Amino acid sequence: MRRMLVTGGAGFIGANFVQYTLREHPDYEVRVLDALTYAGNPASLAPVAGQVALVEGDICDAELVNILVAESDVVVHFAAESHVDNSLHDPEPFIRTNIVGTYTILEAVRRHARRLHHISTDEVFGDLALDSADRFTERTAYDPSSPYSATKAGSDMLVRAWVRSYGVAATLSNCANNYGPYQHVEKFVPRQITNVLTGTRPKLYGAGENVREWTHVDDHNAAVHLILDRGAIGETYLIGSGDERSNKQILELILEQMDQPSDAYDRVPDRPGHDLRYSNDSTKIRTELGWEPRFGDFRAGLAATIDWYRASESWWGPQKDAAEARYELLGR
Repeated sequence: MRRMLVTGGAGFIGANFVQYTLREHPDYEVRVLDALTYAGNPASLAPVAGQVALVEGDICDAELVNILVAESDVVVHFAAESHVDNSLHDPEPFIRTNIVGTYTILEAVRRHARRLHHISTDEVFGDLALDSADRFTERTAYDPSSPYSATKAGSDMLVRAWVRSYGVAATLSNCANNYGPYQHVEKFVPRQITNVLTGTRPKLYGAGENVREWTHVDDHNAAVHLILDRGAIGETYLIGSGDERSNKQILELILEQMDQPSDAYDRVPDRPGHDLRYSNDSTKIRTELGWEPRFGDFRAGLAATIDWYRASESWWGPQKDAAEARYELLGR
């Protein structure tokens, strides 16, 4: 058995990664470290209760991190503050978790010579023009737009520096927008789905022209395992399904699949500095590691996601009022 520490393993992508790992890679013994802030939910690990050890703690706690890393063979680092609107309202938690927390993880894996994979986002690259065919590559210069993406860019740079300066055995990945089960209702797709389910009109920022590339969370996590198994140390891999859609198209597709009129939503003020378009060139991970998304059909993946939220109000219901109260505070 190999021992894996997953930071942020009670969050959206992390919890799905833990479930995927135990289902598809049973040779791993998994331990989760999560601060259980509002975005971390122990209920997201309920399907694997008894198979995974959950430690409540902060990745900035150097003593705790050192103990847990010492007892692990592999560290997969998901833990991050990740909501752009929240970072615009209060950047401090993003600085602390995304930069100081990553530094703390890096020092522990350096001390104990452990394998690290660092999860990041394509938002570190800034954005692309709506009318262009350009895509981000592993060589695209960083140009973050928000406190969130700036702190993730900083964490990526720290990982690369620790690889080069100290020989840390780390890889990195930058993924497009994820969707799927267990995503907090503050995020775009589950917010709109749960608005419909609660009889509230969905919300669209501005004209809704901003374009995102959407990748199912299980496809993302399959890619991470390929990188762990076959990825070259020090390398970065971009992950993306290739399916690009505007926010307006996504919202109208949600309404269509939930048997609602296509115009049954309200427009709200756009987010400051809202990135126009993200698109990843995932040629490297496809050709070098053989990754292919299983959910190449976004409509099918979205329908499965809607079905999960329909059946899982006991999971998302307790979050909903607080999430909408935060949006009301932000005027969105």
